[in-house]
Formats: sequence, structure tokens, C-alpha cells
Amino acid sequence: MSTWPLPERPEPPHAPAGERAALEALLDFQRATLLMKCAGLTPEQLAMRSVEPSALSLLGLVRHMSVVESWFHFYDGKPIHQFFWDYDPDRPEGSDDVDASHAGDDLALYLASVERSREAAAMHDLGDIMPDDDYSLRYVYLHMIEEYARHNGHADLLRERIDGVTGE
Repeated sequence: MSTWPLPERPEPPHAPAGERAALEALLDFQRATLLMKCAGLTPEQLAMRSVEPSALSLLGLVRHMSVVESWFHFYDGKPIHQFFWDYDPDRPEGSDDVDASHAGDDLALYLASVERSREAAAMHDLGDIMPDDDYSLRYVYLHMIEEYARHNGHADLLRERIDGVTGE
């Protein structure tokens, strides 16, 4: 992979046909925004750290969001997925350990994690409670939108540092 691809990012509807449609559209918009921040960059650029002592990188953010997407995975009853090519169950976050040579693998695993999230969520109502916890699916959607929005702000700053690109 020479550079990451530019994803499609449909604008969320301004008058969605219900709560679920609004949550799904806004979350997908946020997911695509993160990938847009990475689009056109080489694996080496994606692995660039922000500033010392931070280990933050765009590739690290993508890896982190692969893990965070697993909040939805609890709803499908399947074993939790191994999020990275170098997954270590003793260090499941693993988002600071980036390797530019595996950027394509990290993107593929992120996309698989998102797809599993969509499938798991589609099987449940917004009021359904996460197994072995007290979070509703509605709360998970809201938390994920907030999580992406926060990290997309980080991604803005990282992208600007890498090549000066700003904005959406």
C-alpha cells in the first residue's frame, strides 16, 4: 500500500427518520472522518508521532478505534476479536505500538471491526443492555460518537503537523 485510500463520507441527514437512523448516520460520518484524516498518507506518515513525549499517531488512533469498536461486539455473543496483527491479550489497547510496514493490516482490521460492530448492533434495539454490564446500545452509540469526535480533533492536529492539511 503506497497511501491510504479516501473513503466516501455521506453527510448525515439533517432530518433523520428516527433516533436509530440519526445515531448510525452520525457515527458513520465520524468513522469516515477519521479515515479521511489518514487518506493520501504513506504508512510512514501515518506512523509519525505527534510531539515528545506523546506516542500519539494517526495509525495509533486507527488501532485504538479498532479496540473501542469492540463495545458493539459484546452484543453478538462471539469471542472478542483480535484487533491487531500483533495482538497481545495482556496489552489489548496496543495502539501506541505502530509499525508502518503493517499499516495495510491495521486498516483491514479496523474495517473488519467496524463491520462487525454494524452487524452486532443491527441485531438489537437501542434499549438492549450489554451482556454482563449495564450499558444500553443507545449509550454505546452516543459514547462512540463522542469518542470519534474527540479523536478526530486529535487527528486534525496530527494531519496538520504531517503535511499542513487542515479541515474536514
